[in-house]
Amino acid sequence: MASDLRQRFDSVRQRIWRAEIASGHPPGQTKIVAVSKKQSTTAIRELYGFGQRDFGESYLQEALPKIHSLRNLDIVWHYIGHVQANKTREIASHFNWVHGVDREKIGRRLSEQRPPELGDLNVCVQINISREVGKSGVSIELAHELAAALNDMEGVALRGLMAIPERGGHEDTTSTSHADMHAIYQALQQRGLLLDTLSMGMSDDLEAAVENGATLVRIGTALFGDRK
Repeated sequence: MASDLRQRFDSVRQRIWRAEIASGHPPGQTKIVAVSKKQSTTAIRELYGFGQRDFGESYLQEALPKIHSLRNLDIVWHYIGHVQANKTREIASHFNWVHGVDREKIGRRLSEQRPPELGDLNVCVQINISREVGKSGVSIELAHELAAALNDMEGVALRGLMAIPERGGHEDTTSTSHADMHAIYQALQQRGLLLDTLSMGMSDDLEAAVENGATLVRIGTALFGDRK
């Protein structure tokens, strides 16, 4: 397991490095968030041993025991995906980042429920960049309004934007979605928001994401293998 995990980890880093070079971005600009949902604490510890520090979870009830078990490690925990209002207190108390704030109500609850001793909770606005019906994410048109509201809240630090482009889409369509995200990111910066994070790209599309300026790529399968 450890040998396979090491090989996959090195392979992902090589893919990112090649994409950075090919697109003219500084090597090291893009950081990996290892999506560890459905993975064991043993696998997380092994990957941590190779130098990985950022890990992402999507299921709160699964994540909390892991966070407790691994509390002796300086892991940066990212909550990825849709945030339900009844789970904001636990998320605000146990995570360092939240990718997926798509409503002001959720941002307000995270702000109010963040324990002051933990410092600000880093948050990203999730945008429904592919305009998929029923998918989480604020509309493109309302992204600035939500970002501005989050930027004024105490207890949270607006860091940037996040998106999950349509799965299984044509490669050109996916690349266009990433390019659109980068354009929105730049537009919000020009409006005075101090954003430094663009969270997009997964195992299948990380190259397109990196080429379009992703600073965080959320990688699961390419690191851990297919989930059982």
